[in-house]
Amino acid sequence: MNTKMNLSSQVVLERLHRAQNQHDLEAFVACFAPDYQSEQPIHPDRAFRGREQVRNNWSTVFTEIPDFQSELLRSTVEDDIVWAEWHWYGTLVDGDRFDWWGVTIFGVQDNQIRWGRLYMEPMQASGAGIDARQ
Repeated sequence: MNTKMNLSSQVVLERLHRAQNQHDLEAFVACFAPDYQSEQPIHPDRAFRGREQVRNNWSTVFTEIPDFQSELLRSTVEDDIVWAEWHWYGTLVDGDRFDWWGVTIFGVQDNQIRWGRLYMEPMQASGAGIDARQ
């Protein structure tokens, strides 16, 4: 394992997390490479390329969820790959609760996130239970 790359990847994740909680859009966007490639395998139509789309997406998040907070539950780094488990939460401007949980996998190179796979979904607080799924 490349310890230098491992440390660099962890630092990028920490910068990203701090920028989220401070609602610092410029610091957040700076974590991503200009040609960043985003995928959401569960929602393939949400894939995009480029830092400007990151800016558009997170500008909307910070505007529509003024008290947005990000909790980094766990993370692990191997070489240039960062796995992170998150809880994102807050209150939408219309008063509804925002409560998402999931995992991101990021490829880091040159102190920036080059690609990402996001597995983030809204929490479903109630339902029919596991037996209803069979």
